Amino acid sequence: MSDFRGIILEGYSNAGKTSVLKALKQLHASDDAERSVIVLSEHYSQVLHKVNGELKSLSREEHLQVLRERVTMLKMLNNWSREIGQTQRSKGLFFILERFHLNHRVAFSHSISDEIKELEAQLLGMGARCTLLTVSPENLEERISSRNPNEWEGKTMQEKKLACELLLDQQQEYRSQAENSIIPTIEINTDNKDWDSYAKQIYLFN
Repeated sequence: MSDFRGIILEGYSNAGKTSVLKALKQLHASDDAERSVIVLSEHYSQVLHKVNGELKSLSREEHLQVLRERVTMLKMLNNWSREIGQTQRSKGLFFILERFHLNHRVAFSHSISDEIKELEAQLLGMGARCTLLTVSPENLEERISSRNPNEWEGKTMQEKKLACELLLDQQQEYRSQAENSIIPTIEINTDNKDWDSYAKQIYLFN
């Protein structure tokens, strides 16, 4: 069995990735069998970035380059760990990525390239498993409003409806892209906000 394993957390902004990521880190810390862990939040891999307070969207090639660099870094760290014999004293290198290949596929769904498929093949070889976090349509408005209550209250009914419809469309696109990816993916509905339970389910999947 490979000593290189990892989790990729995917889903739109309100699905609970940050809460699940926190629970996963706590779960890993309580694991009796030591395993070196690398955690890269969405700030290191997402398409949209804040530059001087303004959102900037990377091009497809720019984002592919970011993902390539992250995968290369993980491979180099794993190789280094093997060279110094660290993997013999532990369960090996374990990584957690937030918003990665599916985020790219959804953002550039009109032009899926061979490059992202090649990256997915590399991730699969690195023992990556993906979890797509989702929210039921009837709970979507509550989830969105909980992040920025004042901003949400200032929206018109039409704006709220459009925001919910947009996220539902994105969620369905995530599902479609997950089916097209070779990386094994499970979907977890986060309506109950039982973050510790979700983390355990994801941990067992890996």
